[in-house]
Amino acid sequence: MGAQASPVDEAMTKAGCMACHAMDKKVLGPSFKDVAAKYKGQDVAAKLMEKVRKGGSGVFGPIPMAPNPPEKINDADLKAAVELILKS
Repeated sequence: MGAQASPVDEAMTKAGCMACHAMDKKVLGPSFKDVAAKYKGQDVAAKLMEKVRKGGSGVFGPIPMAPNPPEKINDADLKAAVELILKS
């Protein structure tokens, strides 16, 4: 029997995060492990939450990340997702 997905994993999948990101390999966007490594030891949760909300490009390459409004992923799930990513 496989492990069940956590509520955070489910929220990230529903919001479409996993269409462009994976835990340990680059897809369209960087892996979550690469994001965690880049920001290791920095207090960047609020900054990354804003980046996910507004979208952008240039930090990990030229492919832009689309904005992700609260209708797509609510603030609590987004905060939990960013915290999970930073612990990867």
